[in-house]
Amino acid sequence: MGPADAGQAQAPGGAGAHGAGRRRPASDTALAAHAAELSSKYLGGRSIPTSVRWVSNQKSRWGSATPADGTIRLSDKLQPMPQWVIDYVLLHELAHLLVAGHNAAFWRLLEAYPETQRAKAFLEGVAFATSRGLAG
Repeated sequence: MGPADAGQAQAPGGAGAHGAGRRRPASDTALAAHAAELSSKYLGGRSIPTSVRWVSNQKSRWGSATPADGTIRLSDKLQPMPQWVIDYVLLHELAHLLVAGHNAAFWRLLEAYPETQRAKAFLEGVAFATSRGLAG
């Protein structure tokens, strides 16, 4: 998912947000464990990735998934963002392991996550600011 797909899960929010105060998964191992928790809580444990990792080579996407091999990659540009935004992008990619496109069935999978709309708006704002050289 890239900035052009900000309504999906591409690359700043307020205090008291869902997940505030939680430590961000720093390692790939911690990220994979967190993905399993999110899948269990919001997707009934149906999305089971074979690997989940942070990557530094995604310049126009916040995350990506390859359903054929069950892999998920998140841009390391997400790391300083609020946890509820990271969770949304991770859930977005977990949902892609179940539904490849962005059809109604895909979006229904994300309805359970209470921060979906807020995170989408946050990422759209980041993409807007970045595209205009406003991001610092």
